[in-house]
Amino acid sequence: MSVSVAAVQQRAPVSAPAFVRLLARLGDVGAPSAGPALSERLGQWIDWNRAIALSRALDAVPTPGSFPTQAEGEAAACARVRASLRTAIMRTDKLEKLTGEDFAPFRRHCVDLQRSLLASTGPLRGRLRDALATGSPEQARLAEVDAVMEMTLSPREHALLATTPTLLGQYFERLKRANADAPDDAWLPTFRRDLQDVLLAELDVRFHPIEALLAALRTSHVSGTP
Repeated sequence: MSVSVAAVQQRAPVSAPAFVRLLARLGDVGAPSAGPALSERLGQWIDWNRAIALSRALDAVPTPGSFPTQAEGEAAACARVRASLRTAIMRTDKLEKLTGEDFAPFRRHCVDLQRSLLASTGPLRGRLRDALATGSPEQARLAEVDAVMEMTLSPREHALLATTPTLLGQYFERLKRANADAPDDAWLPTFRRDLQDVLLAELDVRFHPIEALLAALRTSHVSGTP
């Protein structure tokens, strides 16, 4: 007897951010066991020379610069990029042409969109850092710290995000097997929606540091700092 789509999707809740919860459910992964504290994990990820760079960024006393006044312009640019990426993820014309015969076309679709997310969000983050670097000493320090953190954590982030297509592929195969008797790939619309949800969650993850930098840039603008 075949298993329903709902049965394949149902998993024990995972206490984690939305993106991780989605991947855990679709990848048929149980809730992760309690791991080491964040500070301990960072200590394992950061090698000694990058730890020195981070320490220097935290301890530095930057010289004051001119305060940025382009906060709203940068906010508008970020909003445009995010809306464009969301539109690309939500487009159904390409997805609806893909059948349930093989996951490979879905993998290419997912990887292409992930590359677009990376290519679009990276420059935004850099632009916001450049703007902060011309602001107050605190903002300049934040920009330097963010640059070091991105250099340190990006390789690990990229490696983890690269597993997304693999987990989606496993989910695809489970749905296909569980609904082998269903007519006309009735399970496929569910898979397409879940694929979009995962990519939307990844979009949110990639915008977290951008939103934090933008909030810091807006601080001086809103407060009317000269």
